[in-house]
Amino acid sequence: MNPDVTIVMYHYVRDYQNTKYPDIKGMDVRTFEKQVQYLKNNYNVISMDELVDAIQNGASIDEHSAVLTFDDAYSDHYLYVYPILKKYGVKGAFYVPTGILQDKKVLDVNKIHYILASASHETILQELMLLLDRYRDMYNLETIENYFEKYAHANRWDPEEIIFIKRMLQKGLDQEVRMKITDELFQKFVGQPEEEFSKELYLSTEQILEMQNNGMHFGPHTHDHVWLDSLMKEVQKDQMKKSLHYLKEIGVNLDRWTMCYPYGGYNEDTLTLMEEMGCSAAVTVEPKKFRLNDVNKFELPRLDCNDIEW
Repeated sequence: MNPDVTIVMYHYVRDYQNTKYPDIKGMDVRTFEKQVQYLKNNYNVISMDELVDAIQNGASIDEHSAVLTFDDAYSDHYLYVYPILKKYGVKGAFYVPTGILQDKKVLDVNKIHYILASASHETILQELMLLLDRYRDMYNLETIENYFEKYAHANRWDPEEIIFIKRMLQKGLDQEVRMKITDELFQKFVGQPEEEFSKELYLSTEQILEMQNNGMHFGPHTHDHVWLDSLMKEVQKDQMKKSLHYLKEIGVNLDRWTMCYPYGGYNEDTLTLMEEMGCSAAVTVEPKKFRLNDVNKFELPRLDCNDIEW
């Protein structure tokens, strides 16, 4: 048996009729419920633990199996996703960048989302350019033209200007100046204290444990939600150790833990670490279905929820 498997990837799932930030890209809770109904009717929806059992022990799963995964530990996952999964008897897999809980911070990736949702990209781009000019000499920055040539490449989701803003604030600059600029933009355009915003945006420890007690699977998404493929092996290992330590400390079951690579970024060092650290399986963002026996267990592809044909 070599059944086909579809892992579905979700991020924001929320009530878009009543949100303060309607421009944050995600799935409305009503659409989500309809998609869960569709998946239940057309797939064999299994848990991540059942998939791991099939990978590790050869346990049988049916053709057209599907696993639902949720990245970044948003409070929306407790408020909207969790009740629907319980209603339909589905066990999802949730991946936590643990620094958000330990440090009460907002991930840079989420700061970027909310910056972009709080003003026009033209206004944000103008402010970003002013900040690049301000810090150019202090941090030996390149010209805006050079950065734009490197990073302003439109994709299927965003025009080049938005991609430029994202890439500059994600990895285009050295960490120190990148964090300074991101924080300044966040305060200017969002304007809410970071700790307060973090408590609203992410799951609490109590919510995680309640969800786990009702069959949901939790695993690490690194500690700081970093591009692992941009880091030396020892730094990658430190990110993983911190994340696993924190999850264990708060009571998450790590007997058969699985991993989710932030941004889908990983390399050969990452794969080696997954084996060395006892990871059961890891998911990427490569958008395709797969046959169970035809993939590396540390490179499991996932379809974005918007790519499901239904």
